[in-house]
Amino acid sequence: MVYIHDNYTHAACGGFLIREDFVMTAAHCNSRHLMVYLGVDDTNRLPEGIEVLAIPHPDFANEKGHDDIMLLKLKTRATLNKNVKTIDMPRTKGEAFPSNCMAMGWGWQEYTHTSPSNVLKEVNLTLTQNCATPDLIRTEGGTGPSRGDSGGPLICGNVPHGIVSFYNESTGYKTMYTKISHFLPWIHKIMNAPL
Repeated sequence: MVYIHDNYTHAACGGFLIREDFVMTAAHCNSRHLMVYLGVDDTNRLPEGIEVLAIPHPDFANEKGHDDIMLLKLKTRATLNKNVKTIDMPRTKGEAFPSNCMAMGWGWQEYTHTSPSNVLKEVNLTLTQNCATPDLIRTEGGTGPSRGDSGGPLICGNVPHGIVSFYNESTGYKTMYTKISHFLPWIHKIMNAPL
């Protein structure tokens, strides 16, 4: 897990390290002054931050659920250790994955008022199989990610298959996740390009 923070607005998101020089998160987490923090145990005691170059998906238009994916190119490569590790991505666009998953983050503990967690929290979830679009994954129910958890991973079978995108209380507490495998060609293009 990676803690992402804007040092001017103090907005926070989650993310995850997919290579020593790239973090994946949600495009709606983009802002001018992002810093990433690796190996965070408690957000009250942050390690030294790393500056990034933000690369949101070019089709993201700040509309909920559409192309909400972003790569952050670290200006200083991560040093891997017992607290800082990369996680494997899905391998193919149509890769099957289990419906029992887990989401994590430092988001609000109560959805209706500001209550971010200082320590990383996780929750077990069951996926809903019928989702309206091929680039989204959905869970239902009142338990799940909340504000401040955006950009964090939806882990299914030890692989991040989704990115926390948005939460819709008005339609029965549905959480939507960007489906990572749908964007693999774009991800590989960015990660393999000279920047």
